Amino acid sequence: MNTTFTITRRVALKIAAGAVALGLAGPAAAETDFSGKTIEWIIPFSAGGGSDTWARFNAPLLSKYLPGNPVVVVVNEPGGGSTKGTNLFAARAKPDGLTILGTSGSTQFPYLLGDPRVRYEYKDWKIAMASPTGGVVYSSPELGLKGPEDIANLKDKDLVYASQGATSLDLVPLLGFRMMGFNVQHVFGFKGRGDGRLAFERGEVNIDYQTSSAYLKNVQPLVDAGQAVPLFSWGVLNEAGDVVRDPTFPDLPSFPEAYQMLTGNAPSGPDYDAYFAFFTAGFPAQKMVFLPKDTSDDIVATYQKAFEDMKADPEYQANAEAVLGTYEQVTGPLAQALFEKGTTIAPELRKQVVDMLADQYGVKLGE
Repeated sequence: MNTTFTITRRVALKIAAGAVALGLAGPAAAETDFSGKTIEWIIPFSAGGGSDTWARFNAPLLSKYLPGNPVVVVVNEPGGGSTKGTNLFAARAKPDGLTILGTSGSTQFPYLLGDPRVRYEYKDWKIAMASPTGGVVYSSPELGLKGPEDIANLKDKDLVYASQGATSLDLVPLLGFRMMGFNVQHVFGFKGRGDGRLAFERGEVNIDYQTSSAYLKNVQPLVDAGQAVPLFSWGVLNEAGDVVRDPTFPDLPSFPEAYQMLTGNAPSGPDYDAYFAFFTAGFPAQKMVFLPKDTSDDIVATYQKAFEDMKADPEYQANAEAVLGTYEQVTGPLAQALFEKGTTIAPELRKQVVDMLADQYGVKLGE
């Protein structure tokens, strides 16, 4: 039996029960018809990254199970570490069910950190679906590593990483690499993780990470061709709340394992507390689908039902693991509970990270 937090049914039921107790259960779907309509699924990242791969896998299935079978078009609106497209959604999307937004941890982190570019409020939106994921760190073979067993050799290397920005999901590798003592130059300003992978393929950077869907689609072929060396996954949470190996990548050590391989000790202390807080905010509810403010409960319920129904589709069942990994996409009370988890951070840990970004990287955020 899989004991991963993000996909374990027992844990799902526990969280869902708590959400129901708080009055978070969604309504039953009513008669909503999208016949002849086109639905825009805004992805605030460039093409080729994990969020884009995730949306393009789900979009035709969503079309199949929404009433009236509308055309669902994925629209990439990258920029500002995903804040540009998300701000546009918040300002322009109408509550008619014809525009949905797919966010990731890179959208949540600027919100959590008080990034002045953020002009959206997560609490205004209605969640339709939440999709946990993982991620894998990999390096260039030119660094001389053959696999995870050689990870200690990175400590004397000059590493270059293509980052969307210090307040994006790339905060997780930034905090993790710092803990590991790696000498990494973080080049800020990339519009998506897909752009980071392309920079890696061009030889402009020598260490990278991709979320699971993008890794499976775009990086595994590089590994197979000897052009990338997988090192570790971020891991997933088990039922006890501990980080364990990601079952999508069972042969790779998790981040805590990799850290212990380097130092001889399990990670602990304030730096790990900050890392763990943002890892937890960023990955169990890593990708979410939202409808805009004032969307009716009937439309929300229609979307939730469509996302649930598509999981029984033979095409989904045949391909989801290969594209998305071993993570269950969820709706209703569980999605709401994960949404709350992914958009909340302890004030003292937020301050610790904001101060570190200002002192070490010159990144000034709103208080």
